Amino acid sequence: MNPKDKAIGRPHRTLADHNFLDRESWKVFQIMAEFVEGFERLAAIKPSVSIFGSARVTEDHPYYALTRTIAYELSQAGFAVVTGGGPGLMEAANRGGYEGKSPSIGLNIELPHEQSGNPYQDISLNFRHFFSRKVMFVKYASAYVVLPGGFGTLDELAEILTLVQTGKSRQIPIVLVQRAYWQGLLDWMKAKLAGEGMIDADDMDLITLADEPDEVVKSIFDYYGARSFEWSPSEREVMLDL
Repeated sequence: MNPKDKAIGRPHRTLADHNFLDRESWKVFQIMAEFVEGFERLAAIKPSVSIFGSARVTEDHPYYALTRTIAYELSQAGFAVVTGGGPGLMEAANRGGYEGKSPSIGLNIELPHEQSGNPYQDISLNFRHFFSRKVMFVKYASAYVVLPGGFGTLDELAEILTLVQTGKSRQIPIVLVQRAYWQGLLDWMKAKLAGEGMIDADDMDLITLADEPDEVVKSIFDYYGARSFEWSPSEREVMLDL
């Protein structure tokens, strides 16, 4: 008998297996609830900017003051500030947004380490699942502002670049703050990813670099120019399938 023709039998399942599968099935409703709450609470808050950065940066670090100022200026310019709701640069961003005139929003996640909600949130949502939380960062954002950070920050950066590059999300400004921190990564991306044909050379144009708060705000307004922050009909269809 050809092994490829062999029928694959149904595996034997223990009581523990069945109990685990039952729990997994019910998780669908928990996941659904996270999406529904996120859509309902965030859809009307426009425009907004999602800000990312390290949870490990302390209040006395220059990055903290920089992030707080950026968020304050964005808030004063009319953008709701959305972060992961935790400490470090997330706290700095929420704090700056909280001190401004627009809402400060935290999308909190339950983690074994690092994560504890900061007190500077006008709207606070709680998630158990990274994937549903990540959708909320992208879904209603008019821009991404990325401060120095670690794996989580890189994950969010790669996520939005992939979604925009593949057309699964509308194109928005993606601003990396602190040239000295990011330049090595961008040089590698240009030399290796673009240089070896893993991405198109013009994919690098999706990223803008900035050092100062006013550069961040200006780059976002320059991007939109005369157009509205509201979705166009074609963008609405794209974002419906995000």
